[in-house]
Amino acid sequence: MTSKQRESAVVDLIAMVAYYHAAHHLDHWHTMPIGGPWLPGSACDHLLVSLPYLHGPDLEACELPAGHARLLWLLPITAAEKAFRQQHGTEALEQRFDDSGIDPTDPLRALVV
Repeated sequence: MTSKQRESAVVDLIAMVAYYHAAHHLDHWHTMPIGGPWLPGSACDHLLVSLPYLHGPDLEACELPAGHARLLWLLPITAAEKAFRQQHGTEALEQRFDDSGIDPTDPLRALVV
């Protein structure tokens, strides 16, 4: 997760996701509601597990001495964007993000649906 703001809410959110992941195994393209805005004033109240686009493909595959880890990105989205993705597919939603030129680190970003 990437944020322009230093907020303890982001740390709390990552801890919540880690707890949920331990029980339900989140993976690429999964979504989850987070019970409210990811940061104050944001309309984004869900997370989409996505590739780490902002940081390039080298971040996704992290080689470790004892193996490797796959690092994915938690992209804040709205309930409407989640519904659009369910109806039209993830690529259609990502195309809307690209076409709109959103800044995914901005809690007040433009909505694409």
